[in-house]
Amino acid sequence: MRQPESINNPERIRALAHPIRLALLDHLERVEDATATQCAEAIGESVASCSFHLHTLARYGFIEPAPRRGRERPWRSTVADGYAVRPSDEVPGSRHAVAELASMQVMRQAERVRAYLATIADEDDAWVQASLVTSSTFWATAEETARLSQHLQEVAAEWFGGRDADPTARPEGARRVQLFATVNPEPTTKEAR
Repeated sequence: MRQPESINNPERIRALAHPIRLALLDHLERVEDATATQCAEAIGESVASCSFHLHTLARYGFIEPAPRRGRERPWRSTVADGYAVRPSDEVPGSRHAVAELASMQVMRQAERVRAYLATIADEDDAWVQASLVTSSTFWATAEETARLSQHLQEVAAEWFGGRDADPTARPEGARRVQLFATVNPEPTTKEAR
């Protein structure tokens, strides 16, 4: 599997920091391609809004026009292998932009988990037992924390394995599953620094 594209340009990161753009990118990563109309149906937004946000995503290189289908003008993701957003001390503003995007992603993922938990009474018991909401607290150095972050990415990549792109690679009974994890130190106060 190829490595995800690394992004530290604040302008590109801020282009992602919009709930409609994130929803569009999520959708385009699940399908081969889609028109603005198909995207609007999939994410519950207007065609005009989707068209505007698709053009913004294209301007910053996250999607591109797919081959036309008659009069239809579909779009496709250019980040099918994912993307890693990391701040760089050499790129002014990247820390702030990463924090904005990460904060939005945390809120989106928390809402997704909340929506799943709201339907848990109707969920098959095997899926309920397989699901997990957990937290851990431990002492670690920055280097150990970086190793843990890398390990979690490797574990997730093991399951990715092309199943999104190739439905025949999915085992019978497979459902789309999401992993949401944060690995971060507790914030320090100015007095503790």
